[in-house]
Amino acid sequence: MTTDIWDKTVDLLIVGSGAGAFPAALLAKDHGLEPLILEKCDKIGGTTAISGGVLWIPRNHLMAREGIADSMERARQYLDSAIRHAGPATTPARREAFLRHGFEAIEYLERKGMKLKRPKLWPDYHSDLPGAEQTSRSLLAELFDLNELGPWKAKLALSTMPPMRFTMDEFSSLILVKRLWSARLAAARLALRTLRMKFTGQDLRGGGAAWQGRMLQIAVRENIPIWTESPVTRLLTDQGRVVGAEVTHQGRVIRIQARRGVLLNSGGFARNAAMRMHYGRQPAYPRNTNAGPGDTGEMIEAGISLGAAVDCMDEALWGVSSLGPDEQLPPGAPLPFGHHFDISLPHAILVDQNGRRFTNEAASYMEVGQNLYRRHAETGKGIPAWAIIESRHRERYLWGGVAGKTPKSWLSSGYMKKSATLDGLARECGIDPAGLRATINRFNGFCRDGVDADFARGAKAFDNSHGDPTVRPNPNLGAIETPPFYAAAIYPGDVSTWGGLVSDEHARVLRADGSAIEGLYATGTATASVCGRTYPGAGASIGPALTFGYIAALHIAAG
Repeated sequence: MTTDIWDKTVDLLIVGSGAGAFPAALLAKDHGLEPLILEKCDKIGGTTAISGGVLWIPRNHLMAREGIADSMERARQYLDSAIRHAGPATTPARREAFLRHGFEAIEYLERKGMKLKRPKLWPDYHSDLPGAEQTSRSLLAELFDLNELGPWKAKLALSTMPPMRFTMDEFSSLILVKRLWSARLAAARLALRTLRMKFTGQDLRGGGAAWQGRMLQIAVRENIPIWTESPVTRLLTDQGRVVGAEVTHQGRVIRIQARRGVLLNSGGFARNAAMRMHYGRQPAYPRNTNAGPGDTGEMIEAGISLGAAVDCMDEALWGVSSLGPDEQLPPGAPLPFGHHFDISLPHAILVDQNGRRFTNEAASYMEVGQNLYRRHAETGKGIPAWAIIESRHRERYLWGGVAGKTPKSWLSSGYMKKSATLDGLARECGIDPAGLRATINRFNGFCRDGVDADFARGAKAFDNSHGDPTVRPNPNLGAIETPPFYAAAIYPGDVSTWGGLVSDEHARVLRADGSAIEGLYATGTATASVCGRTYPGAGASIGPALTFGYIAALHIAAG
């Protein structure tokens, strides 16, 4: 379509307000360009704002400040060994662009006012591979007082879960509050912080709210225009070049010209049931997602309609979640329970309906979710799987955010099963009793020896970072032998899809023949990940999303 009639003209039109939006807008403005951020929802920040807000950025300057050596060569070695998918989105040139500009983007944002911290211990997820970091390449935002946003506070997207008054590295300590004095001290600090907030009126938040909250504050200070409730209904082209968009804004359809380009930062399609049925792995569970409400895929479809190539459309940023009867959320839960932390701790395993383990339960959430689908494809008895949980796990650790007790509503609703015997538990869950007994007998032997001969649980630094160091000889292995025993049905969950439009090292959207669609750029989960089908470390979604937003602005500014 061609058009010469415009209601508004800008240089860079950014569709979506997730992790890549603010860096792109800020950098564009610094180069004398006029940006505009469009958000179709009534809240700003995308899935990033309601997430844990972790960023994976190799060789970042916070590592250097703390004397942690990293390099392009080492980071490249790790990505080359971790990424097995040779798709068009994870080319050597694109990986190089991420490694070369990621740390640069973070330094730029810190100069703009972002306040960062580096977790002391958050190893790369495949920490046994060459080039992996055993401490942390991940970054977090410092706690942020949302009241500093003034009237914009009401515009920030927030999770429906209880407010996160801590950073994610503090949470890693808090999960062991019943086991370690260091965790009890962290809990005491949190209690004092909460008390101080009551007296000062602060509204301190960690996680994605802290990251996107401070980014929003910086953007407002820099006079970056942001329109909410303004969905793009169509991308507009002239002789094959994307030149703008048709937008519904304040009750009317307007045409916005983008002189330099349009950047799609609009998220994936986790909440689009039709797209998940068409592209995704089956069975699909679009309700069992923690993605933001705007993760509905329209801009991916718009790119496809212009001839854009796609890759990894059957992939998602997987985890596993527990659901009750009829695949309902646990009683009182506003969102699905994710089980990355709790399932990695001792005295719990995952089994299929034959009672057999199928994964290292302490591996990354992405890997566990992929292995769940793999088992289901192999046997047809992988979904639902079952978490088998021993009494000591329920006494010592979190499950679904609850520590040291099992709510009566979990049991009365049928969400969680309980039995004095493993055979009784198997019958309640429809698991093969003989298979479960054999699996647990074998697993308990591993716990005594400290070596998981089947799946190497607890053999990597990453596994141990989410274990219980008071448990010997392996902090991730605890026997299942002391009744009562509990179980919960386990399904694939996610925080967004992981496939989308193919883009190059400049963030330009590509056609299947490798040519660029002029004027169209993309980042975040609107694109197929630079990491392919791998999740290399905590924040490997937000880190690249932010980086390629920055890269897009650099390329557009260079003109």
